Amino acid sequence: MSQSVLIAFVMFAVVMFFTPGPNNIMLLSSGLTYGFRRTVPHMAGITVGFAFMVGAVGLGLGTVFIAYPVLQTILKYIGVAYLVYLAAAIAMAEPSSPESGDGSGRPMTFWGAAMFQWVNAKGWVMVIGTITAYAAIAAFPWNIAIQVGLSLILGTLSCIAWALFGTALRPVLTSRLAVRAFNIVMAILLLASLYPVFMDA
Repeated sequence: MSQSVLIAFVMFAVVMFFTPGPNNIMLLSSGLTYGFRRTVPHMAGITVGFAFMVGAVGLGLGTVFIAYPVLQTILKYIGVAYLVYLAAAIAMAEPSSPESGDGSGRPMTFWGAAMFQWVNAKGWVMVIGTITAYAAIAAFPWNIAIQVGLSLILGTLSCIAWALFGTALRPVLTSRLAVRAFNIVMAILLLASLYPVFMDA
């Protein structure tokens, strides 16, 4: 194992996981709107879904996209459409009271969050960077196993941090109007995350 490559990969992954992106913006909003406990399936879906994508691409699925580049274009525009839908849902989300277990809306499910990773532009940047730039961590397939394992660990920590950040805002943003305003800002930021997609078009 190349220790220097491993350190470089960890640094890359920490930056990519913990900086704002569609997943983290949605977790921040979900933590505020629904609370930490109800956001757990969303967090688990992101973590498991992304790690699975790293493994699948690393074990050969990436060759499909090389052979059929149109698939990348299709996924990109599906992702754009879905992000616009999610931004609208976040902007219109009503806060749930801490006492109420049901609330007026529903956070993203495990499967919804896991499937979202396949149309997440930042997720693809992370996967491609992970698989291509840091293959020398170890011999195949142990390099993929290491990358999947570290993605699970760092993904879990990042998801927890962003959801807790949103949950910590609940005592501060107590009015319905304040939560709605915050969610509208989050929706705008989510739409702004599409900028690199269009610049790459």
